[in-house]
Amino acid sequence: MTEKQPAPRLRKSPEQVRSAVHQAVIDLLSDPEGADLTIPAVAQRAGVNHTSVYRRWGSREALLADVVVTRLERDSPLADTGSLRGDLMAWAEGGVASIRTPEGRLLIRAIALSMSGSAAAQGERAQQFERRIGAIERIRERAAARGEVAPPLDQILDQLVAPLYLRAILGIEPPASGYPELLVNRLLGNTATPRPT
Repeated sequence: MTEKQPAPRLRKSPEQVRSAVHQAVIDLLSDPEGADLTIPAVAQRAGVNHTSVYRRWGSREALLADVVVTRLERDSPLADTGSLRGDLMAWAEGGVASIRTPEGRLLIRAIALSMSGSAAAQGERAQQFERRIGAIERIRERAAARGEVAPPLDQILDQLVAPLYLRAILGIEPPASGYPELLVNRLLGNTATPRPT
């Protein structure tokens, strides 16, 4: 009796590999037994060769950043509402919705815990987050094209982005309602906004 040979591994498209690897990262982070998030573990869970993961992402930190940014882009797409306030509100509402999910909180905390690493890994991670910062820059550019005066990028990061993600890192739920409006109004100079509930 001949020994049964393992079935050949089907070749996946680049997008299938990316999707499988992203899901493997989520699965490993969600593992109640605390599975290690390493490139070989991710590759095994995703059913791909670990060299493919290293070749595409370079490091665990860059991979994790890509997963986080991709999920944020999915959950908080760049809306064009016709006004700076509307665009920032839509962005903030999407961000709040994302960090309200267990998966969203998990990813933000994981990226915070992986902020160390080599200079190369930090550079790769920064490249992934440039995509998210680029979305905010596009909001500013659209506002300028409409004749609106947008706050500087650093001010938006400090007053709109940072409060959202700091809450996720510390495990503090955003208020049930009104939080995006509060942040946007403070950013744009309307200090008479009632506190959210």
